[in-house]
Amino acid sequence: MDTRHLVDLELLVGLERMPNFDLSTEALPQIRAGLGEMLRQQSAAAPPSDVRVEELRIPGPAGAPDVRVLIYRPPSASAPRAGYLQIHGGGYVLGSPEMNEIQNKALVSEIGCVVVSVDYRLAPETPHPGPVEDCYAALKWLHDNADGLGVDPGRIAIGGESAGGGLAAALALLARDRGEVPIIFQRLKYPMIDDRTVTRKPPHPYAGEFVWTAASNRFGWRSLLGSEPGGPDIPAYAAAARAESLKGLPATYISTGALDIFCDENLDYAKRLLAAGVPTELHLYPGAYHGYEIAVDAEVTKRSLADALRALKRALV
Repeated sequence: MDTRHLVDLELLVGLERMPNFDLSTEALPQIRAGLGEMLRQQSAAAPPSDVRVEELRIPGPAGAPDVRVLIYRPPSASAPRAGYLQIHGGGYVLGSPEMNEIQNKALVSEIGCVVVSVDYRLAPETPHPGPVEDCYAALKWLHDNADGLGVDPGRIAIGGESAGGGLAAALALLARDRGEVPIIFQRLKYPMIDDRTVTRKPPHPYAGEFVWTAASNRFGWRSLLGSEPGGPDIPAYAAAARAESLKGLPATYISTGALDIFCDENLDYAKRLLAAGVPTELHLYPGAYHGYEIAVDAEVTKRSLADALRALKRALV
């Protein structure tokens, strides 16, 4: 596969910034440590902000540890405001809420909402259903403690990127089926939602060469599922694309890149949402690989960030 000639010219510089790693159980501790150091450096270089940030530990799922969350609030205390549960990416095996620190503060400043970012347990140490149940615990806590957080419990949205988008999609299904927490909107940015992509034959000829490859995808899914992906009995709360029905889900925003390994599964999910009567906004960015937004100065990055912000603002304001 050679798709570099298809990459948006402004995004080529982003490939140089992407860390190169070969995912394996043995390499995970070192990779996680390196990612943590990179996040600390980014945080130190971030511009000052008047957004208030609080770290809490909230009750986790029954029989499980407490869940760490970061809460981002506007400087003024006027209420009630909309609430947004943010779920970080990382292929189900990497990452932390700090990954989205700059973006979460921007959401608070631009929209005036309260953002709760959840530090779910990672695979393979915690396979499904641990991660999505951690996210559900955070969602339920956000809803049940809305008054104290200055949040309108009738205006709660969820979202995430990559595996975070996959968890958000699964969380929307879980919330729909349990009927305890109303969600008005889900924002899914290049979500990781279908383990069957791993077993696709032939593989997509022009997607998945960069950043999150077929090998990474197999490792991520195998870690989450505790078994080889593509089998017949994978639950929809692990891989949202497995859901038999998408009826009753909240209005949805989906974005993906044309060179992203998740491109086809994202397009298919959007079509199924539309067929189920779910208001759905879909954006496909040509020349964009997985995680392309690291190239912050690229025009396509600016456009996609603005598109995603507008969609969430329309849903919450």
